[in-house]
Amino acid sequence: MYAIEMQGITKTFHGSYANKEVSLKVEQGEIHSLLGENGAGKTTLMKILFGLYKADKGRILINGSPAAIRSPHDAIDYGISMVHQHFVLVGNLTITENIILGHEPRKGILLDRGKARQKVDALIRRYHFDLNPESRIENLSVGEKQRVEILKALYNESSIILLDEPTAVLTPQEVQELFAMLRQLKKDGRTIIIITHKLKETLAIADNITILRRGENIASLPAAQATEDKLAELMVGRPISFDVQRVPYDGSGPVKLGLKNICLKKKGRSVLTDISLECRAGEILGIAGVEGNGQTELIEVVTGIENHFTGQVCCGSQPVSAISPRRMLDYVGHIPEERGKRGFVKGFSNWENLILGYHYRPEYVKHGFLNIRRIKQVARDTIKQFDVRTDGIDQLTSSLSGGNQQKLIIGRTLLHQSNIIVAAQPTRGVDIGAIEYIHQHLMQMRDSGSAILLISADLDEVIKLADRIAVLYEGRVVAEKETGAFTKTELGYYMLGGNARKEAADND
Repeated sequence: MYAIEMQGITKTFHGSYANKEVSLKVEQGEIHSLLGENGAGKTTLMKILFGLYKADKGRILINGSPAAIRSPHDAIDYGISMVHQHFVLVGNLTITENIILGHEPRKGILLDRGKARQKVDALIRRYHFDLNPESRIENLSVGEKQRVEILKALYNESSIILLDEPTAVLTPQEVQELFAMLRQLKKDGRTIIIITHKLKETLAIADNITILRRGENIASLPAAQATEDKLAELMVGRPISFDVQRVPYDGSGPVKLGLKNICLKKKGRSVLTDISLECRAGEILGIAGVEGNGQTELIEVVTGIENHFTGQVCCGSQPVSAISPRRMLDYVGHIPEERGKRGFVKGFSNWENLILGYHYRPEYVKHGFLNIRRIKQVARDTIKQFDVRTDGIDQLTSSLSGGNQQKLIIGRTLLHQSNIIVAAQPTRGVDIGAIEYIHQHLMQMRDSGSAILLISADLDEVIKLADRIAVLYEGRVVAEKETGAFTKTELGYYMLGGNARKEAADND
């Protein structure tokens, strides 16, 4: 008997298929990976199972019996819980208060705090979650918040747990801790579905794998019969190369980007402290760290968005501190971390967004006006060169998929041939095929002599592309050396502040 059977599930949005005749079978007590690119229909399928969406067609069986799941409340009654990618927690409440929210035990008309705390304590001990039930959510790390979400599912005595991209923002150590917890849950007979696009982690934790592509079930197979190459090809529909070709790095190029003693405060709090870094021609300098440790502020300083800092930014030998973002584009090409906010204008067409920030340059101006004919030809050529899937240069950029929006932005940045490139989360929300393409182009720019500052929450991406890595923790550089000199475990240690804590202890 299967714990879950989804038969012929179809769901459309505005006439487009998110799921088309999808069937899924998951055995009781297994860890099942639902694998696919962004937009493949994975999350939609799980939201149908959890009652957040209603399928247009198809049926669901839980433990062999038809299940009418019209809402999350119905799903919980069937023993299903979902841990969302973006946690649903109340920051100013304690762990215990968050876990029991909506399911508070009562003693008469009063909340039975003792009973709630006793049950939460027992679950924490049972699964070695290493949490203080009275800690406030706002004081927890990302990994600890995720454990609280899993505890909520266990508190509700769920037998089926759905996890949406559970490792997206975890350090290597936190990933291993999560996997240990999931294996224990499996041992206890619980059924787990992981929604992911990460191949290595799928192979490390899953018993069986189902691959979705463009809303359809392409294949289901045991993890033991899968390889990264095979899974990637099933996801994309063509062979994918994970290797990047690169010219050997010797560190001899001139310094193109220099940061010296950069300090920045916001609302009276230090967000960057004494940052000194150099990025040379023909080098990718990777910035690793758990998100929220100063990466965004560092990007803003280097690109001219933030100029209320102390210290010095130099492009080559030229000091460029406290100049506007527009003037900074003369020195630094910028792939923004949030493409929807800073990457393009939503009401603009593809050709307009392709010259955004560069529109004043002589090659785009004729007799004091924009040279529309020239601009449109450049747009056509760039869209073709960077394989942007679009209906044409006049299509609104906001109507493109995330991956094609990103390719357009990267095309714009590389088109204008900056000697320095700030690549912030360059492949976030992008399909595997587009990731391969973006990585190749970044390496080509590096090999042609550009200095690239790569900021990415994907540690595997940083390790794969960077020649050197600097680790940020609470706005400080706590480690910096050539990529090959780090182990992944060591990087995770620094990302969690290991070196910073050691230095603080040494100074006491």
